[in-house]
Amino acid sequence: MKSPYDIIRRPIITEKSLKLVELGKYTFEVAQGVNRVEVKKAIAEIFSVDVVKVNLINGIAKRRRVGKSEGLKPKVKKAIVSIKPGQSIDVFEV
Repeated sequence: MKSPYDIIRRPIITEKSLKLVELGKYTFEVAQGVNRVEVKKAIAEIFSVDVVKVNLINGIAKRRRVGKSEGLKPKVKKAIVSIKPGQSIDVFEV
């Protein structure tokens, strides 16, 4: 069984994600191969909040070139988590 800290990698703090915080939606980078149910349980366990909805975004690997070398930037899976009104996650408070 996966630890909740293995499922949730880190919070994503950008201008767009901070605007979503005002709507009660929080953005996290999650491990590849996890589903909505695992993300919901992990967020509820780590932050002690009631999760209403989870949206997953599967990013693609992007090409990267440095001199003659060419490779790929790693793909990133994101989760946008909606929580019950009146609750908050302290990581995103500015």
